[in-house]
Amino acid sequence: VQLQASGGGLVQAGGSLNLSCAASGFTFAGYGVAWFRQAPGKEREGVSCINLAHGSTYYASSVKGRFTISRDNVENTVYLQMNSLKPEDTASYYCATGTPLVWADPSEYDYWGQGTLVTVSS
Repeated sequence: VQLQASGGGLVQAGGSLNLSCAASGFTFAGYGVAWFRQAPGKEREGVSCINLAHGSTYYASSVKGRFTISRDNVENTVYLQMNSLKPEDTASYYCATGTPLVWADPSEYDYWGQGTLVTVSS
C-alpha cells in the first residue's frame, strides 16, 4: 500500500493549489481519506476528510469554504482544491487513509503518504 501526495508549491496569498493523493496497491473505496498538515513547530492537524463509503466530507473550520476535497474513483485519487490561500496555510500536507471514527485524529489512520510542501507568501 502506497500513497503518493503531490501538487504542493509556492503561491502568493489569494492563489490556489490542487493537491493529489494517489493510491497504489489497494483501492480507496470504502475507506476514509484525509489531508493533514503540519507547520514547523506545530502539531499535525486535520484539514479535510472524505468518507468514500458514503461520500461525506469534513473540513477544519480554518479551511471551510476555501478548500474542497473530492475523489476520482477511476484514477483512485483524492484531491484537495485549495483556494484563497493564506500565509497561515503554509505547511507540509500529508494524505492518509484508514477507517477513522474521529476524522481529525491522526492516530485513526493506517497509511500515510509523504508530505508535499505548500508555501504561501504574503
